Amino acid sequence: MKDDLKSRLIAQARAEGFDLTRICRPDAVPEVPARLAAFLAHGYHGQMGWLADRAAWRGDPAALWPEARSVIVLGESYTPEEDPLAGLETPDRGVISVYARNRDYHDLVKKRLKRLARWLIAEGGGEVKVFVDTAPVPEKPLGQAAGLGWQGKHTNLVSRDLGSWFFIGSVFTTLALEPDAPETDHCGSCRACLDACPTDAFPAPYRLDARRCISYLTIEHKGPVDEELRAKMGNRIYGCDDCLAACPWNKFAVAARELHYHARPDLVDPPLAELAALDDAGFRARFSGSPIKRVGRDRFVRNVLYAIGNSGDAALRPAAQALVDDPDATVAEAARWAVARLG
Repeated sequence: MKDDLKSRLIAQARAEGFDLTRICRPDAVPEVPARLAAFLAHGYHGQMGWLADRAAWRGDPAALWPEARSVIVLGESYTPEEDPLAGLETPDRGVISVYARNRDYHDLVKKRLKRLARWLIAEGGGEVKVFVDTAPVPEKPLGQAAGLGWQGKHTNLVSRDLGSWFFIGSVFTTLALEPDAPETDHCGSCRACLDACPTDAFPAPYRLDARRCISYLTIEHKGPVDEELRAKMGNRIYGCDDCLAACPWNKFAVAARELHYHARPDLVDPPLAELAALDDAGFRARFSGSPIKRVGRDRFVRNVLYAIGNSGDAALRPAAQALVDDPDATVAEAARWAVARLG
């Protein structure tokens, strides 16, 4: 009966929009506490203090909810239709990470997880908790333990079925479901992701120094970015897909079924001058429902100004000049830097 429940669960997850469903035990990742401690000890987390604040839970899923007996880990494809790096060839436009070119995936994935969890309670009983990546859950190690994929040399999860382009969600349950076999590493001698990184954010394979990662710098880092790094950011204004796009396992990527993961035309390489002119109200209106909204106008325009400074396009100088006296000190400093670079 339990095996039947698992097969029906997989079918239901597929019906809800998930492309992969795998199961492991909450205690299936005993290596995580030591790995997390080493990451924090090196200071690789930068300004992300919340990683240290909840290290006990993040390191041990069994401690997060001791009653849980199974973790259902799910993957949902968001594979881009277009070349995600094509915009790097047009320096007067900004490049936004593929996952942020439409609706906020947190909302979409969580709704699916809640529907699946309600179905599981109705069919099998027990209690459940659902998590997307805003909770202190080591989703990538759990994904590897469950057989969803393996953590590649870029530390992201790679799947033989989906490549690199997929979101991860999890359902913790008090039901004892049959676990799947863990996935093994299939990176081999490949280092395409490491070589693709514009800022050398990988001190070694399988180790990420977030302080040098463009995704961290454009989203999590507050205040001015070090000048050596901002010059390497190019025209990436929110996130970075270089290491994901370089992975050869993407030949197995599948199309995104969710229409809201397909890029909005106005978020595919938008003009930098247009974005630099956004005030707070304009920023909120343009990015309503988008994950970009959470960084706020000031941090986003800071990123845009770094891209303008890196563009080498003198025609963008007036857009930066208009912000040299911006009320936000970081924006004003970024504008002066951009003007100087273009002057």
